[in-house]
Amino acid sequence: MPAQKFGSADVRPAAVAGRFYPFSAHALDRMVDEFLSEAKTGGTRTPKAVIAPHAGYIFSGPIAGSSFHPWLEESGKISRIVLIGPSHYVYFDGLALPSAMKFATPFGDVVVDTDAVKQLRELPQVKVFDPAHEQEHCLEVELPFLQRTLQDFQIVPLVVGEASDEEVREVLDLLWGGPETRIVVSSDLSHFHGYEAARRLDRATADHIEAGHGGQLTGNHACGYRAIRGFLLAAAARGLAVETTDLRNSGDTAGPRDHVVGYGAFLFGARA
Repeated sequence: MPAQKFGSADVRPAAVAGRFYPFSAHALDRMVDEFLSEAKTGGTRTPKAVIAPHAGYIFSGPIAGSSFHPWLEESGKISRIVLIGPSHYVYFDGLALPSAMKFATPFGDVVVDTDAVKQLRELPQVKVFDPAHEQEHCLEVELPFLQRTLQDFQIVPLVVGEASDEEVREVLDLLWGGPETRIVVSSDLSHFHGYEAARRLDRATADHIEAGHGGQLTGNHACGYRAIRGFLLAAAARGLAVETTDLRNSGDTAGPRDHVVGYGAFLFGARA
């Protein structure tokens, strides 16, 4: 199924349905439910935020399931998700919002929080820039997991371009909210190393995230390093604890082991 362009100013079509995940709602439902049911669980029961991978589901879906599983128990309490991840296809400065008011998936449309968009437009580093969203997969692939996990929610979709840690942090501070608002930082980890080298590098990345040392992260650690670094600043200011619940790569899930991509599920919640 070829990717679609924006069909109207209102709806952002699914760009990677049929490639990164099933185009059929029935097949997608079965797949996501399987990932959630087989999730690795930890001690963080009510995470404020998660880091989740964004590759094709056969590769990263099991790890994504570990990221989103804890929200099943809070599905009725969460009404807004801040989705933030890296630009893979378009270069631009700052952070990009879409003009669309809904994002489509095979499960139906997800509504964009237009009040939050108006707030963000006051920040100089944030702009409406549709090219950053048209073909971008990093936010889209998280939506079916959210649709199967939550009940009635809106999203604030942000693609990060060339933005500083403080610029990202300022955006997240503005959107932080209370227990009704949660954050999904979309990022894969290392790219295209051999299996054992990837395991070592991804473990080092997890150590940096667990220690709150975002400044140590580069594109060699994670494609979403800019979003992660800014998020870690906001999380540290609020004393959030982090737990790594799943750390695997494509060699563990569905691919060969000579050229792998790493994935991690990280949960951020109040300290016990």
